[in-house]
Amino acid sequence: MRNDRENLIVTLTFNFSLKIIGFSETLRGIHKYEMASQVFRSGTSIGANIREAQNAESKKDFIHKFKISAKESDELEYWLTLCKMSEFYPNPSEELFKDLRSIVLIINKIISTSKKTE
Repeated sequence: MRNDRENLIVTLTFNFSLKIIGFSETLRGIHKYEMASQVFRSGTSIGANIREAQNAESKKDFIHKFKISAKESDELEYWLTLCKMSEFYPNPSEELFKDLRSIVLIINKIISTSKKTE
């Protein structure tokens, strides 16, 4: 059953998705459509899967959704690092990397804690 009280990781990933939308629009604005799509999809998928986990059918399903978010986080870090290292793309803000690292730490902690209570 869904619990609609304030949830730190849901809020963090939603706000992070808004920042990712902004960066992907920056990429679209300079006609870097392929990279914009990759950043948009992987970056917003993190929060979408965490939101979906809030209605998980079981503890195993909950953990699975969080693992998908962890994989999407890794993928997003890859795309952002490519942008940072390439002379042809704008440099993502350090705030995006910092926020992503914080989210990854929380996701990993939730996964490990959930596995212990399985």
